[in-house]
Amino acid sequence: MLYRGIRVGRYGKLFRIYKFRAMVVNAEKLGGSSTPADDPRITNVGKYIRKYKLDELPQLINVLMGQMSFVGPRPQVPEDVALYTKEEKSILSVRPGITDWASCKYHNEGEILRGSPDPDQAYIEKIRPGKIKLELEYVRNHSFWIDLKILLKTVKTLFSTRL
Repeated sequence: MLYRGIRVGRYGKLFRIYKFRAMVVNAEKLGGSSTPADDPRITNVGKYIRKYKLDELPQLINVLMGQMSFVGPRPQVPEDVALYTKEEKSILSVRPGITDWASCKYHNEGEILRGSPDPDQAYIEKIRPGKIKLELEYVRNHSFWIDLKILLKTVKTLFSTRL
């Protein structure tokens, strides 16, 4: 079954992101947008597909529709984009992607948030600053070669941390 969540794309345009459902139906109404590895909303199958990032495969549909790219800052929910500073809004000047430098660095985001009494607050404190810094760096310096490096780093990260 597919999950279709609202995300903010290039120039602030809203779109529906496609993912394989890894959480219970209506999970967004049962908790926040940050998901620790021990989140009870994650299904048994969801634990597996999230571990291997298989839940992200349907985003190829978003790429084909022109809403996303293979490489670019991960698209965020509108509530998170509403918190962007003027400088951070420049992230919306590029097409969001399936992977980026932050996806590689924070590949274990769920583990970082594990055990947090407030995962959304923990995300804001522990992950968001680093992700934003990497996304802004990408916006300033992206190129075909940088995208290729990110794709190779993503493959290396997936295989070295999951197998």
